[in-house]
Amino acid sequence: MVIFRGGVVARDLRMLFGANDRSVAAEEAFTNRQAQWQAVVAALTDHLQRVANPSFDVEDLASPRLNVLVAHGVGGIGKSTFSRKIEASLTHSGGRPAQWAAPGWPIERLLPVRIDLARSRGVDFERVVLSIRLAVAVLGRPMPAFDLALRRHWDRNHPGEPLEEYLRRGGMLSRFSNGVNLPSQLQSALADVAQALALPGTIGGAVGQLTTTLVGALRERRQTVRALAGCSRLADILEAEPDLETLSFAAHLLAWDLAQLPAAQRVTPVILFDSFEEVGDRTHRDFERLLQRIVWLMPNAFFVITGRDRLQWAEDSLQGQLDWTGPTAWPGLAGQVPGARTHGGPEVRQILVGDFSPEDCDDHLARRLAHNGQPLIGPDLRRAITDRSHGLPLYLDLAVMRFLEIRRNGRVPQPDDFGDFPALISRTLSDLTSDERHVLRSVSLLDAFSVPLATQAAGLTHDSAALRLTERPFIREDLTGLWPFHLHQVVRSAIRNAEDRADDRWSEQDWHRAALRAQAALGQEWAHGPRRDRAVLIGVLRQGLRLARDFNLVELGWLAEAAFSYVGDSVWEPLAPPAHDHESAMLSTPADALVETLSTLARRQREHRARTVERLTAVIDSGLLPAELQEMPVYYRAKALRDIGRTEDSRHGYQQVVDGGGRLAQAARRGLAQAARLAGDFPTTLAAAQTLGWEGRHQRVLGDLYWIQGEPQRAAETYLAGRLEADQHAKAGEAAHNQALRALALAFVDPRQADDELDLAEQLLAGLDLRATTINAAIASLIRDAGNPTIEDRARTLRTELVVAGLTSMTPTLEVAVAFHQAVLDDHEALRATIARLREQTSDGTYAYYTDIAHFMADLPLPADHTPPRWLDSEGATRARWRDMVTARRDLLRTAR
Repeated sequence: MVIFRGGVVARDLRMLFGANDRSVAAEEAFTNRQAQWQAVVAALTDHLQRVANPSFDVEDLASPRLNVLVAHGVGGIGKSTFSRKIEASLTHSGGRPAQWAAPGWPIERLLPVRIDLARSRGVDFERVVLSIRLAVAVLGRPMPAFDLALRRHWDRNHPGEPLEEYLRRGGMLSRFSNGVNLPSQLQSALADVAQALALPGTIGGAVGQLTTTLVGALRERRQTVRALAGCSRLADILEAEPDLETLSFAAHLLAWDLAQLPAAQRVTPVILFDSFEEVGDRTHRDFERLLQRIVWLMPNAFFVITGRDRLQWAEDSLQGQLDWTGPTAWPGLAGQVPGARTHGGPEVRQILVGDFSPEDCDDHLARRLAHNGQPLIGPDLRRAITDRSHGLPLYLDLAVMRFLEIRRNGRVPQPDDFGDFPALISRTLSDLTSDERHVLRSVSLLDAFSVPLATQAAGLTHDSAALRLTERPFIREDLTGLWPFHLHQVVRSAIRNAEDRADDRWSEQDWHRAALRAQAALGQEWAHGPRRDRAVLIGVLRQGLRLARDFNLVELGWLAEAAFSYVGDSVWEPLAPPAHDHESAMLSTPADALVETLSTLARRQREHRARTVERLTAVIDSGLLPAELQEMPVYYRAKALRDIGRTEDSRHGYQQVVDGGGRLAQAARRGLAQAARLAGDFPTTLAAAQTLGWEGRHQRVLGDLYWIQGEPQRAAETYLAGRLEADQHAKAGEAAHNQALRALALAFVDPRQADDELDLAEQLLAGLDLRATTINAAIASLIRDAGNPTIEDRARTLRTELVVAGLTSMTPTLEVAVAFHQAVLDDHEALRATIARLREQTSDGTYAYYTDIAHFMADLPLPADHTPPRWLDSEGATRARWRDMVTARRDLLRTAR
């Protein structure tokens, strides 16, 4: 990894040794993290100002602590690199990355010390304490209070082992001391105290005698030790058993010693604990407790903790496991901003080290490997890797290694070479418990989940593992979502698709059983969850359909009921997964057929109805759907056939559904009633409407019938009743249908009221994907504006839209609107052209009565060979009503001038 030392960038040796080609420059580019650096600067600035305040007391053990900043995130996100960069930036101005702004304080007054707590480093608590003391040794002054306690601890726990030899053997002298001899500083502190107490010699081997005498002097408040008398807790620590517990409390002495330095020599230690997740687990917190004491007892030091997990110290539930817990003790650590990626402000002390942006990913890949000063990885390949990484730096690192491996084998790397990496699984699972691993694999089947849903999907009887899992940084939280949690996309993809080499890896049967559990859990969520609304229905359908298809689940179970609920409201939200491409994929399971059916119904709002017919025919011919669902594609194919003008085929489909007597039989009867209306058999339509009821949408059928008879007010009343019924049944799509048609009916007789009704229709249509209903509203606006010179242009636009959508059955209704406009203007020439178009469009007998209505509007005689429809009233009465609407509009326009 790149480490800045004195402004020099280190080579990435792992990449360097990945190829024979010495012309390949392998350097790791440090990318972004400006926001996180700003968080460090803000928090450290706040800390420096607080410590400099005259009221600050290093011995105050009760005040809340704001001397810690936590940067957490998923493994491989760059936390350790971030920690090293902070250390380098605080050590020397040349070590600060160019992207990072310079802080407003002199770094010469800071003393950074970074301690990697990874188990591979062999770091124990003693080494942590010694590392901090070694870093302070650069000041060249003894820390008398702390040094006494440290020397006493060392002599008791390491008898006969020289401290200097221990430090040298562990490499700590060269790492932290910068040539300063810590043992000599300790010896100097002992000698000074011995001299103050008038003890003979240098005391080297008599620390016990020295501390006993010093404690007595402190208790008796002798003037001879006035330099240490101000440390009120020194005597207590020197009297305590010199074990690790006492050594942890001795951090207070070091903080006190630092506070006694002259102002000109005073520095602020910045202690960076990296790999904090490795100090223990959520149950065993012994090491964490010792480290927390250092943070609490050194309030004049600033701590930057990096690790995978959010620090939990602000949670009251940890009382008893740690010494200081709760939001009062650690206000900066309380709560967690969901999805936080930036610093927020100096009071926010937990930041998520998030993913790279696409621009950062590309920059990282471009600068990681170079040949003759140019990026070795080309722009197209960088773009493909970036897309698949979802911003995860670990993925980029693994992709670069794979790039070198493929190149070393003499092949040119291609985008398809970069998929899922098994290493992502091992890195993710490394510090999870067995139950957490089980839950993780289970929820990888879900797009999103809650704790109860995760527990059910995993088949566990308790939530604890799921609760712990949600605290992991590879779990994203979105409180606005239907279910608040989801896996980082790259981690999820790796778990689902990469080769799992873990000891507890799942077999194919394990995955199949997990899919069945997840499917059942989704069904429970829909049927008995805390919410039962449309959003939940769509959420469970999207996830359930994918599971059923991907795992070839033969029994559809609750999906059948959910599918009927989905179509029942006619809203048509897009459902994931998308249907297979019809030309290249064969339907092979009931799940395939159901996915194709529902996806086709959703997509028909955006594609030609002829395509809808083709797709649904393939589903019907496959015979894969169970009997209760088979009527669904038959019914909706019949509707699509009507839309493209194949009326007889449509009628046959409706009759087939009616004969089957299934759940859509009543809707199919409505289709037959509408077919009778399209053929001009209005009495039959009226009789059928009386038997349809709510399930057959009887009010809408009546409204469609009445306005054709020249009774738009009566139609508007029935559409209103239909909308109210839809509201009672919580059917938003049906309510929007009725409202758009109500506006259309009223547009003939009351443009002002129609304007209000159109506004309401627009509100009801917001968020719904209902193309035909939206076009009905547009036709209503044409009727409302009859007499306006813009009508012809708007009508041409709508004609094109209807052709593109395959909704040619709506074109005659549009022409009636145009005919109304032309009749109002008394433009007989234009009206004759419109009537000619209507005759052509209705030559098969469907909607033929629209030509009658166009004649009625202009009070024109009907052709001698004309076959009239069966009007509910006499032809003369119907003609008179349509003619009266035209003359009334003329009068209204004349008055408005």
